[in-house]
Amino acid sequence: MEEADKDLHFMKLALKEAALAARAGEVPVGCVIVCEGQVIARGHNLVERLHDFTAHAEMQAFTAASDFLGGKSLDQCTLYVTLEPCVMCAGAAYNTRVGRIVYGAADEKRGFTRFGEHRDNRQGLLHPKTEVTAGLLQEECASVLTEFFRKRRDA
Repeated sequence: MEEADKDLHFMKLALKEAALAARAGEVPVGCVIVCEGQVIARGHNLVERLHDFTAHAEMQAFTAASDFLGGKSLDQCTLYVTLEPCVMCAGAAYNTRVGRIVYGAADEKRGFTRFGEHRDNRQGLLHPKTEVTAGLLQEECASVLTEFFRKRRDA
């Protein structure tokens, strides 16, 4: 399987996690962390359930991935997430040294690319070795969020 096909496959798994969040009344953000072609962690927002503003999908997955690997460094891993990470999650990504981040929808208000300095197409908020791929399945990822908030407004 080519890299682009793998990326699509794993982002679709992240979208399934986002759907789980939506069904639970959470903002529908989902992610998976992949190492050597294997999903080692999954996460979706648990903010409402846990009454914890730090319970973002990425934070759940970082903890699970570190536990799975038996160490805190995720430099050989890729994070696939449906929404651009916020500053908090970018900081956690920095500390885990995650090798790559692939995200779907941009977050115009809270996304990490809105903050920090640009250096060689990287954001100062991420580890210098972290690679970023933005906009994978962007429309699909954004529509999940749009539909969730539309239903919430109409309720």
